[in-house]
Formats: sequence, structure tokens, C-alpha cells
Amino acid sequence: MTMMRSIGLLLAFTVFCGMSYAQGRPELNFLVSIKDPAAHIYEVKFHCAGIKKDTIVFKLPVWTPGYYQLMNYAANLDHFSVLDSKGQILKWEKDAANGWKVYTAGSDQVDISYSVKATRAFVAGLYLDEERGYISPAGMFLHPDGQLKNPVTVTVEARPEWTMVATGMDPVKGKTNTFKAPDYDILYDSPILMGKLESFTPFTVNGIPHYFYAFKPGNFDREKFMNDLQKIVTASSNIIGDIPYKHYSFLAIGPGGGGIEHLNSASIAFNGEPLNARDGMIRIYNFLAHEYFHHYNVKRIRPVELGPFDYDHGSRTKMLWLSEGVTVYYEYLILKRAGITTRDELLKEFQNSIRSFESKPGRLFQTVADASYSTWEEGPFGRVSEEVNKTISPYDKGPLIGMLLDLKIRHETKNKRSLDDLMRLLYNKYYKEKGRGFTEDEFKKEAENISTTSLSDIFDYVYTLKPLDYPKYLQYAGLAIDTVTNELPGAWLGMDVRERNDSVFVTNAEWLSPAWDAGIRRQQVILLIDGEKPSAAALNQLISASKTGDRIRIRYSGSAGIKETDVILGIKKERSYKISIDPSPDPLQLAIQKTWLGL
Repeated sequence: MTMMRSIGLLLAFTVFCGMSYAQGRPELNFLVSIKDPAAHIYEVKFHCAGIKKDTIVFKLPVWTPGYYQLMNYAANLDHFSVLDSKGQILKWEKDAANGWKVYTAGSDQVDISYSVKATRAFVAGLYLDEERGYISPAGMFLHPDGQLKNPVTVTVEARPEWTMVATGMDPVKGKTNTFKAPDYDILYDSPILMGKLESFTPFTVNGIPHYFYAFKPGNFDREKFMNDLQKIVTASSNIIGDIPYKHYSFLAIGPGGGGIEHLNSASIAFNGEPLNARDGMIRIYNFLAHEYFHHYNVKRIRPVELGPFDYDHGSRTKMLWLSEGVTVYYEYLILKRAGITTRDELLKEFQNSIRSFESKPGRLFQTVADASYSTWEEGPFGRVSEEVNKTISPYDKGPLIGMLLDLKIRHETKNKRSLDDLMRLLYNKYYKEKGRGFTEDEFKKEAENISTTSLSDIFDYVYTLKPLDYPKYLQYAGLAIDTVTNELPGAWLGMDVRERNDSVFVTNAEWLSPAWDAGIRRQQVILLIDGEKPSAAALNQLISASKTGDRIRIRYSGSAGIKETDVILGIKKERSYKISIDPSPDPLQLAIQKTWLGL
């Protein structure tokens, strides 16, 4: 962009803004333009008036709430320039990795121009091409340091052939694609999706409209989908008994990744084709229920660390097991309560969750409180790239703790209270009355008050490595769980391989398997097996024809050079964790079973 063109655009934007601002309150307006979508570049004009300082530091967040990872948004910002109210160029300098210091020269108005690269189709990122655009606002909109509580407007100049611009922000009456946010927290919590979008027929719950906007959603029954989504929203809101927004939008960004919750919207990577099969339908509905229920559990029912946010460093908490993990627990319950899944399908979800968690070695090394706090370095699912992942995910252990806590509350209160009651109390007392989150101690106190007993056994599962006692709590609901270790038929090597460019690479070596104990690791190249050139098919045939105790000789190469070792095939053991119903429950067990499973 040439300097003269930049100046022209900034002056035009100044006229657009109207130059009016309330006495003592800054005017903060953004204009987002799309000139060359094939280049994946947004052009942004920021009109800031009413801040009387010699210098103003403008910042981009380093992360976006809902995705607990540093994003380095500032690296996408370029072509930064500033003018005063007379169109004169102002001096500026980089103040920090995510900060730009502007010298105002006495002007109480600055107009900033910059571009933003948008190449990541991800719900926490920014993306732009000829067909669609997606904006995670924390990655685009600068804020004057110390001015987060002031109102902001955003205008989007979308391409003329695009059908709509969708966001959870309220529109400004009389202005096309212009939206307002009462403060930056709301702005950063309101993603924007634009392009050739499809708008599904909206529905209402308690008179409140719910919208679904989608980019290339695929072929499936829209009417059934929206009817089911209405059931999911209804079942979710019935848990808390209150809907705290005036409208809600699901923003289906199409190809990409992830899902992020917001106060009155959710951004989701979405392809509706799997809805045509039951397994795919349940998976997508779980996903939608999860992101929707988050507008309660994490956006409003929240640890005190998760707001006000630290946009410069990130906000750490030890309670993601509650915010994320318990939301996973509720996504399963919500589908059952909505009449979408059956009792057996619900129990299967719990069984699969237990098997998944118990199969991971990280459960022996890291507490879920530590996993919550360390997600910024380790990622939401732990250090999955490591050979032995000695970390866990709050998404894995959290729902299991939520299940045990729910059953404990029901048992101790003779089925008069449940986890639902605790969630409602937290919502009403801390969000609505106190206007803040809760501390770890406050959560523990409220949980024990609801339960009318000590919950030290439950909190041991949060803060220690104590194994989860599934039989103890499931029997409260008249349920049994199979924790017997069974031997699987056939010989066990514990190594997966893949052929690439005439070589056979190890893709996985199971922890403490015969292959692992023999020193086999990922990315090693298998050179010979029993003196023969290997292939994936030949290895599978060899293991199928072998028996426990047989010895095979493997030559492989890795970072330590070429080695040769004998591997003695073993027996693989596992637990099914199948959950079954006791045919003769006592009255309390039967009552808990009926209310918990929704029978």
C-alpha cells in the first residue's frame, strides 16, 4: 500500500466516523475492508478520538479467551501507520511484541491503518479467501491500553457477491454491516463470519431467537437438524433455568478446526455430512451441546481467573477440569435429556471416556489441577507429541470427576440435590449476584454445602494421583462396572508401522509393550525382521501366526544408529469398563438411576 493511498483511506474513514464522541468518553471505530481476498489480507482502519495523552500504546491480545494457548496475533499485523485529525503523519514505535506506541503530538484523535494476514482456518484464528472470511476479533482489533471498558463499533465492507456478515454483536440501526460492542471484552468475544453463507430457519427457546449461519455445510436434513438443535438448547437452558442473552448465533465456519464458546455465539468447524449416520450425528451433537453449554459453564459459571482477562499474558487456572471437563460430562447428559440419545448410548459414552482416560500413562504422573494450569505450554490434550505422554487432559479426567461428583451429591442428599443444583447456585450467586467468578476454595465450600458432607474424596481426584474408584460411585445409581483385567487372544508386539518411500517407519510403540521394552520408538526405521526385509503386511502376518513367548529379531535405525534386538511377544491385557444395570437396586439406587439417566 502506498503512503498516499493509506492517507486517503484514513481521511475517508475520518469522514465516515462523523468525528463525534461523548464528553469524556473515547470514540473507537473500526472499518474492515477486503481488497484482495486471494492474498488473504484484511485492511483495517481504526479511528480513535477523545484520549488526551502525549503517547498512547495500542495493543493486540496474545490469546483469545476460550483457547488457552498463546497465538502471536501481532505477527500477522503489518503496514502500520498513523495520522492525526489534520491528516498529518504521527510518529510511532513498537512498544512490545504486541504493542505499538503512538506519539500524538497533542492531538486527541488518531487514525490508524494496518493490514492483517489471515491464512489460518481455525476458530481462534483469522481466515480470508474469495469465498469466505472469518475473524477472531482478538487477532484483529487493537485496543488503547487501559481503555478496555469503552464501547466499540465495527463496520465490515464485505465483498458485494457475499450474502451476509454474521456475528453475535448487535447491529447499529441504519448502517449496513455495522455492529456495536459495549466494551472490548464483548468485542473480543464476538467472532465474525462472512461470505456466501447459508442461514438456516431460526428457532426460539423461551421467546429468544437462535440462528445458525454456515459456510458450505454439506448435504443433510436442515429441518431435522434445527429441530434437534432446539432440543439441545432447551435441555441445556433447563439445567440452569435462565437464558442470559437476547439472541444467540452458531457460526459454522466450514473447513477448519475446533470450536470456541462465546457469551451469545459459538464458532465451530462444521461439515454436516456425518449427520446422515447415527454415530456421526451423536458426535456432532455432542460437539454443539458442549460449545453451547459453555456459555454457562466457563463464560458465566467460571473460575475467578477467567475474567477480567489478562490479554497480555494469558489467564491461568487450575480449574479447567471443571470448566472444560465437566462441560464434556454435561454434553452427554444434555443429549439424553433432549431425547436424542438412549440410556445405553449414554452409558456407552461414559464407558468410552473411562477407557480412554485409563489407557493413558499420564494419569500416573500428572494431576488434573496441574494439567489445567499447564495447558498453555502442553496444549489442551497434553504433550501428545512425546513418546510417553506423561501428561493428561482436563477434557479426559474432568468429565469423570464430574460424573463421580454428581453421583456423590445425589447419594449424600438422598437424591434431593445433584450437580445441577451446584451449577445453578454458582450461576446465581457468583455470576448474577456478585458479578465475578469463584475461587477454588469457594467452589469446594459450595460443593460441600450442596452435598451436606465432606468431598475430600472427590477433591483428592483433582489434586492427587489417587486412582478413580468407579465401582464405589456408580453403585450409588445401581450400576456396576467391569474392571476385571482380561487377556486378549493372540501374541502382542505393541508396535505400529507405516511404509513410506520403500522404508518401514515405526508410527507408535505402546508404553510398556514388548516393543517398548526392547527399545523400539517412534520414527525409527525397521530394517530387518528375522533377517527379512520388512513390510507392514509381512509384520502383521508374522504376529498373527505367532504365539505368546515367541521371539522375533528386529534390526532398526534411529538417532543412536543401527541396532538389533530380540523381542519376546507378550499378552495384551485390558479392561472393558462396561457399565451395566443392577437388576435389583435398592429404592435410593433406583431413584438416583431414574433421575440421573433420565428414565
